[in-house]
Amino acid sequence: MDKTIALMTVLTILIVLPTIQLVFAATDAHEYINRRVEIWNLFFKMMTIAFTVGAVVSGTLIWLVWRFRESHPNAKPTKYEGTEW
Repeated sequence: MDKTIALMTVLTILIVLPTIQLVFAATDAHEYINRRVEIWNLFFKMMTIAFTVGAVVSGTLIWLVWRFRESHPNAKPTKYEGTEW
């Protein structure tokens, strides 16, 4: 349940708040919003976050594979691997 609340909070901060800011950005009738620039800005922010999360996940997977490899000096077989049928 806590993970769901955390995910919703992050999504609110990353998606909903910039959208609301964009809606209220033009206060005067003569002000125009360049939507291409705003869309690119949101895309750039989301891609930066995606690459950061991807790098963390990839690094974690590489560490796990390296740490728990079969040839690791501290690797010990589990009780299921050490027994013969």
